[in-house]
Amino acid sequence: MLVVLLILLAAASRLLPHPPNFAPVAAIGLFAGALLDRRAAWAVPLVALLASDLVLGFYHPMSMLWNYLAFAACLLLGSALLGARRTLPRMAGATLTSAVVFFALSNFGMWASGYYPRTWAGLVECYVAALPFFRNTLTSDVFYTAVLFGGHALLMRWAGRGRSEAVSA
Repeated sequence: MLVVLLILLAAASRLLPHPPNFAPVAAIGLFAGALLDRRAAWAVPLVALLASDLVLGFYHPMSMLWNYLAFAACLLLGSALLGARRTLPRMAGATLTSAVVFFALSNFGMWASGYYPRTWAGLVECYVAALPFFRNTLTSDVFYTAVLFGGHALLMRWAGRGRSEAVSA
């Protein structure tokens, strides 16, 4: 059930109006990687991207490939850095790392797709042009990671409290 909910949330977030690069897909990838088994976790960002791209329309295949890889990397980071221990410093590190990895991979895809000259200068130009979007990427990753993991922690605390009250009654 959680897998379907996360897929729907991620896909809907791409379809609803939002500022550029301000969507929870990377945070959902971190969350899925940290909490779900590996097979179910893979479905979350990839199915959400595919479903929303079916509605939004497909774009340059090379760019799509790198975007999908970037979101898959977020899932791997969630699994590797947060799966066993979810402390605040680890979550902050995973969130920052996922934003940087997404920035690096997705913009490499833009360069590889031919939107910029395929030279070293073109690659640098691509990354420099993308810097203003990084702020929204990082801000949304921090916000949505806090909402997802914080909401999950509160829900688990509330569910645990409800069980202990039922036992003591």
